[in-house]
Amino acid sequence: MDLPEYISIDGVKVKIHTDYRDAIKCQEIMNDKNISNIEKAIGIIYTIFDVGNINISDNYERWLKAALKYLSAYSTNKHIDNKPMKIDMDYIKDWDLIVASMWRTYGIDINKEKIHWWTFYSLLNGLPSDCILNQVRDIRTRDISKEKDREVREKIIELKKVYSLEEDKKLTLEQAESVKRFYELAGIERKE
Repeated sequence: MDLPEYISIDGVKVKIHTDYRDAIKCQEIMNDKNISNIEKAIGIIYTIFDVGNINISDNYERWLKAALKYLSAYSTNKHIDNKPMKIDMDYIKDWDLIVASMWRTYGIDINKEKIHWWTFYSLLNGLPSDCILNQVRDIRTRDISKEKDREVREKIIELKKVYSLEEDKKLTLEQAESVKRFYELAGIERKE
């Protein structure tokens, strides 16, 4: 399968930003609770496509649909028994696990490589069950009701808490000040 580099919408050929980092940036945009859905859509379009001076406002829905289709990597993953799939991974929260698993499995330092999003997605889906990322994903989705051993069940419950993808708990005032100071020292502008 050829990896797409360009897309044509309404007769306009546009370069796709194909690096996996751009696709992951789109997840950050989608998860940002501080921006509206329209801002998310525009952010995703401009992150994935090199639209330059093209006026997308007349047909941004079509551009967004094309971006989401690209981001899905034309995935054929289906829901089993029409049940929604449980989210068991987050590119941002699990980044260190992804890096370690890719390094161990493929010998690729993904922090140093420019990798097409579709290739990255395929590599991620091809990781073996014994890699650290998939072990954590297994913990997140494991049905503890089927575990008979009480000690094992309690350990799994504890691991589920450790690796939970739920919203982080509120920081203490001291932690919040520490985070604020870090961003100031690093010169990074941060939305509250």
